[in-house]
Amino acid sequence: MGRARLTELRGPGVHPRPLDARALAALAANPGCHRRALLDGAGIDKGALARALGSPAAYGQSQFALVRGNAFEARVKADGGTELLRLVHERLAPGTPAPVPEEVATPDLSAAGPAGRAARTALALRDATAAGGWALLDHPMLAVEVAGSPAYVEPDAVVVHPDGSWTVVEIKSFPMIDGSADAAKVGAAARQAAVYVLALEPVARHAGARTGRTVHVRDRVLLVCPKDFSNLPTAAAVDVRRQLATTRRQLARLTRVEEIAAALPARTTFDLRLADDGKTATRPPEELSEAVEAVGAAYAPECLAACELAFHCRTRARQEGAVEALGRGVRGELGGLRTIQEVLTAARPGGADPADPGEADPAGAGEEAPAEEDPAVLALRRAAALRAEALAGAAVPTPRTEEPGCH
Repeated sequence: MGRARLTELRGPGVHPRPLDARALAALAANPGCHRRALLDGAGIDKGALARALGSPAAYGQSQFALVRGNAFEARVKADGGTELLRLVHERLAPGTPAPVPEEVATPDLSAAGPAGRAARTALALRDATAAGGWALLDHPMLAVEVAGSPAYVEPDAVVVHPDGSWTVVEIKSFPMIDGSADAAKVGAAARQAAVYVLALEPVARHAGARTGRTVHVRDRVLLVCPKDFSNLPTAAAVDVRRQLATTRRQLARLTRVEEIAAALPARTTFDLRLADDGKTATRPPEELSEAVEAVGAAYAPECLAACELAFHCRTRARQEGAVEALGRGVRGELGGLRTIQEVLTAARPGGADPADPGEADPAGAGEEAPAEEDPAVLALRRAAALRAEALAGAAVPTPRTEEPGCH
């Protein structure tokens, strides 16, 4: 089955869409979502699939942001990466000899296909480590296994230090004002960088075995951003040990793509049957929806910022009344209550139906009422009582007779 089945899922003649580190970080953050694991593992374009389903994604970088980011990255790497290496030395290797621009190795990493580029990157890292000097690898290609399938990721840069250590460099276009940047954006960059560190670790082990040197990937990455409101680069060292441990654990929990595909009905496919223009989907949305719903999802509101299918999954979760639509925190607090209807019923003593609050569900009739000692049920009933009490006392008091009315 394997590769052939994944090709069938994409459709004849459809090339797989490569995964990037941002997608891998999002996938690792939600390992229970078989839908995303399968679609990403099979290389299916989730954005095009969402548009064909009538729920297009509403996130992503604008063209202006992409152009600005590319221009800033080019400035950081200008003159053979002199400024970038200065920042690496200043933030991560103070007290050691500074890199001499003329002596820094900048190997050519061009090769045919992602697998060829990954092999060329591994060779360049090994040679640079054996040479014992500074080296700057611009957009190296790295391979990481995701749910039993190889994925290729491309960091902005990797720096080889003379001591045999390697540093991942992330270049972002959001500003660093007075030495600090937006915490949410830094966190996203750290999760993305953790994927690169994870992909570099087996390469480092192989390089160490071949060169006889102690080789390790640093768990502090260099985040390069514009300084204040200028276009001048500044940098900070970011510790990614926590993100690295989380990403490693979550990726290990992912169900293998082949196992998910094997559980699908035999004729399931996500082929959009594109028209001659290569963009317009001709397959009926009902068929596509049936194929998508055949794969289990684990929707959470956080998906809206990380997955192209999030709006489709949110609509389904709301239609089913799933408590997951309220967020992972709420879902965890509700214990065994699976739907919003169950929650509303549990919040009323005796399990009264919210549509008919005057009639309680008699013992043994209908759905079994939640256990009285369930902490989630007790908390819900206490919250409902407090809400009723607050609403009962929310009436606007009448003005005092001695006070004039408001004119």
